[in-house]
Amino acid sequence: MNDALIAQAVKAVHRARRTAGRVRRRVERINTVPALGARVGPRPTLPPVHLSLISGRTLNLAVRCPFPGTPPEQARLVFEHRGRRQSVTLAQETHPEGLLLTTTASLRHDVHDAPDAPGPRLSDGVWRLTVVTTDRAGNESRFGISDVTATAPEGPTLPHSPSSTSGAVFRPVRSVDGHTMIKVSGPREQAELLGFDLYWDRVTVQGRLLTAATPYAAWTVEAVRRGSSSATVRVTPAWDGDRFTFDVPLDAMAGGARTARMWDFQLHRGRSKARIGRRLTDVRHPKKVLRTPFRTIATPAGALLRVHAHLSPAGTFAVNLAPLPNPAAARTAAAPPPDPAARTTAAPPPVSPTAQSAAAPAPTPEDSAR
Repeated sequence: MNDALIAQAVKAVHRARRTAGRVRRRVERINTVPALGARVGPRPTLPPVHLSLISGRTLNLAVRCPFPGTPPEQARLVFEHRGRRQSVTLAQETHPEGLLLTTTASLRHDVHDAPDAPGPRLSDGVWRLTVVTTDRAGNESRFGISDVTATAPEGPTLPHSPSSTSGAVFRPVRSVDGHTMIKVSGPREQAELLGFDLYWDRVTVQGRLLTAATPYAAWTVEAVRRGSSSATVRVTPAWDGDRFTFDVPLDAMAGGARTARMWDFQLHRGRSKARIGRRLTDVRHPKKVLRTPFRTIATPAGALLRVHAHLSPAGTFAVNLAPLPNPAAARTAAAPPPDPAARTTAAPPPVSPTAQSAAAPAPTPEDSAR
């Protein structure tokens, strides 16, 4: 390798290191909020053994007990935000690393989750986390949780996914003084795809409309052909609360088509539009992971279509359909019209008395006895 190539390789390494440093600093700024972990004076912190949010809302926390020699009588995790407090009980577990205070709690959004759903209910904003222990004498000790946020590696799942029940995002962040906090962001108006069923004559879609104002019946489903925003087909869905169901209008979408067409779907009401898609998931690349088969569908109108209902790379619901030759329809169209004279029913020939007597059944002994 000559000197020029070596110099280029060294410069490429330096550029990669500078880029990695800029990305790391940017992620740190994103994960840092302009707030203090403790409102009054410094507060001791506990390093978490484990802290994670699974499925967008299940908080798993384990910290070492601050007094391993004298276990507390009671321990709890307190969420604080603008004078509001929510708390969960911390269990005491013996571990090879020592006595741990642990909890597994389902975080709920105070507006968009069901009122009877268990778990601490958090509103939008940044919530402080405090471990509160109580000894046998009733004395309380308060501890913050030190920061453990780190850059998540590139993998098949997202580091922070929305809650599957409310669409809210619960994300661990760090304060400017190095404490772990929970940032809550409410969901926006969106149409979530729950699933779709492939039949031999139709495609049925199920979904849910989030954070939209009632009445839901004012929303209609609109299929928009890619490459032509004016080519649309509308269908009225069936509603059950905030959930909707509709059959994809394949006949109307395939009308006059000779080549394959791609269609996107959205809910429409006035000037409001909500694209139907799968967003309440931690899958990073929905199209690569959530694979769906192709299906040949014969519509009620007699069309034969090759249909592929799938998710786009952005997670939106789309249908690709292409017309196929239909031999049965071609034979029906080529068949000559029926002759009206052929449908005339011929009168039966007259029957002679001899034939009638021959066809009559012979009398039985019982009939003769009468």
